[in-house]
Amino acid sequence: MTTTKKSVIIAGGGIGGLVTALKLYRGGASVRVFESVQEIRELGVGINLLPHAVRVLTELGLADELEKAGVKTAELRYFSKYGQEIWQEPRGLASGYEWPQYSIHRGRLQMILYHAVKKELGEDAVMTGHHLSSFERYEDRVEVQFTDRKTGQKLGTYQADMLIAADGIHSVVRKSFYPNEGEPKFSGRILWRGLTESSQFLTGKTMIMSGYQDQKFVAYPICPEAIAEGRSLVNWIAELTINDEAPPRSNWNKKIDKQKFASDFANWKFDFLDIPKLIEETDDVYEFPMVDRDPLPQWSFGRVTLLGDAAHPMYPIGSNGASQAILDADALGNALAKESNVINALRAYEQARLEPTASIVRSNRQNGPESVMQIVEERAPNGFENLHDVISQEELESIANKYKKIAGFDKERLNKMKV
Repeated sequence: MTTTKKSVIIAGGGIGGLVTALKLYRGGASVRVFESVQEIRELGVGINLLPHAVRVLTELGLADELEKAGVKTAELRYFSKYGQEIWQEPRGLASGYEWPQYSIHRGRLQMILYHAVKKELGEDAVMTGHHLSSFERYEDRVEVQFTDRKTGQKLGTYQADMLIAADGIHSVVRKSFYPNEGEPKFSGRILWRGLTESSQFLTGKTMIMSGYQDQKFVAYPICPEAIAEGRSLVNWIAELTINDEAPPRSNWNKKIDKQKFASDFANWKFDFLDIPKLIEETDDVYEFPMVDRDPLPQWSFGRVTLLGDAAHPMYPIGSNGASQAILDADALGNALAKESNVINALRAYEQARLEPTASIVRSNRQNGPESVMQIVEERAPNGFENLHDVISQEELESIANKYKKIAGFDKERLNKMKV
């Protein structure tokens, strides 16, 4: 193990960048995070953290904060567009994992990480309003230039032993290495997202998905305080295949009129959840194209590497985006702990993570574990009387278990990592 303190610049103060900062600092590195936005605030909607990601955050000492901020997901259920149950499985602790699965507000998680970084690394460890504009690689260092994205003002050049690009799906660093890649690839599907105060449904800690590839609805609670009061703050996603091109990047994640899609779900009133009512009672709805990028042949270039969405943006299927960025941070920290040479360590990190994440990107393009809903739609588009006349229990279990292995949260293997 190395005893020389390495200096690290992390471009991007999102979930992946902040977890990486904590992990590398714990490993003895000197770390600074540079974030484009002027102020890191509690924004966004809900996400899921799978047990393998919660393991990493627990080892970083954040278990109590997660417990306060997130809902321990008890089960996952898939339904047809008629509300007929296709698949049910316990999740997290209820399934025998050593760590929970959490449904949590993305903004709350980011603020937990942000405050942890400032507490441990110092108030000046995160430089906001600093957009990475360019960088230079040298044999013994990297030099990174930053600007104010709003004004274009140059904010100086910083040097470090390595640059970690956690700067998202539109990564400047990725584009510098792959200048001809173009825009993210559009799936043909649009996501509309909202948060609604509602009554509890099913166990009160259930994540549901209903529909099929071209029309889907996802819902799960994300607020433990609401649950304690007998209510639920429901994070929901409505998804439709459209015939148009993706909205321009300037319109991504913009507030829209929910009437744009609400009529498509007007009849989705199920025994366990009134979806039209949920949509109607939502104040703010945001639109986002479902996009990803092709897997890359290489992430690490000398003293520079990619991480999170900069490395492997994927469809939001299987609850994996944030979790995989956290696993990247863990793998990077482990590689740097074992290898004193920065270039060799970044190469080892790439070797550990490139193919596993590429497999998830490819699997998610085939709907991942949600493919069971598409199979049922294709085989029984008018509904069914007996599920197992349409799809066998063995086929259902095979699809679920295969994805867990692809995504790295196979229970037996993961639980062996308990310290």
